[in-house]
Amino acid sequence: MKAEDLRIIFLGTPDFAVTSLDALVRAGMQVVAVVTAPDKPSGRGLHATPSAVKKYAVEKNIPVLQPEKLKDPEFIETLSSYRADIQVVVAFRMLPEMVWNMPPLGTINVHGSLLPQYRGAAPIHRAVMNGEKETGVTTFRLQHAIDTGGILMQASLPIGENENTGTIYQKLSVLGSEVLVKTIRGIAAGELQEQPQATLIRGTLHTAPKIFTEDCIIDWNQPAKNIHNLIRGLSPSPGALTQLNGKTLKIYSAHPIEKAHAVMPGTIESDGKNELAFATADGWIAVQELQLEGKKRMTTPEFLRGYRITSA
Repeated sequence: MKAEDLRIIFLGTPDFAVTSLDALVRAGMQVVAVVTAPDKPSGRGLHATPSAVKKYAVEKNIPVLQPEKLKDPEFIETLSSYRADIQVVVAFRMLPEMVWNMPPLGTINVHGSLLPQYRGAAPIHRAVMNGEKETGVTTFRLQHAIDTGGILMQASLPIGENENTGTIYQKLSVLGSEVLVKTIRGIAAGELQEQPQATLIRGTLHTAPKIFTEDCIIDWNQPAKNIHNLIRGLSPSPGALTQLNGKTLKIYSAHPIEKAHAVMPGTIESDGKNELAFATADGWIAVQELQLEGKKRMTTPEFLRGYRITSA
């Protein structure tokens, strides 16, 4: 069978998913419908705003399904009517078995890690936060337990020591789209065999749970390198958190400084013009981009022009 003959239903929501959807379309594959999140109120007027996937699908005249509940009988009936041979999931919510087990060739997922490492909702954030030197993408077939299905293809990507989640996110969206197209072609040709994830487990198995507020709070008693990894792992969103004179301060960009000191971790040093640094357990974190509660995001020099810092 040719890949172009497969009837594909695509499930996804953010721009990360759009890259893969666009790759399928550009490869001449037959995307018969997309499933995405319902429009959400946003902006000052709280106007209903479509997802990135919906916007793309509408531009390409691809039918769009936006179920509130994935077990809704009407949605299941409509989904079934498209007679998909295979479904593709990229950055979407967990599917019930009646959905992922519907097409004859099953449902494949594009995941932003080298499974079995970093199973979960935030694989890119967690890999960068942990200071990993490498990540990648994996295509696998869905099964009951989340992110545990048989692996079809993988591709790796190095993580630079100063890269953040934003830059890795963009690179993985492209890499994932390329691997997805190869995976669909391999399935159509009958050339791919699933590899059980259990055969790939080596050493510690890291997970990637959803990011919560408590995960974002900076502990200045940690080494500077660990804090640097936390900051870049949470940038550009949601941002690493600390306190400044009773207000929440988000730090989006910083660099570690190896310089011994005898002050308490968390102590602030600043020249009042261009430099702002926090003491850590073994050095300093020099802040480059930040946002104080109630203010806009800005560079350190911009911030210091309107805010007086009293050094310890």
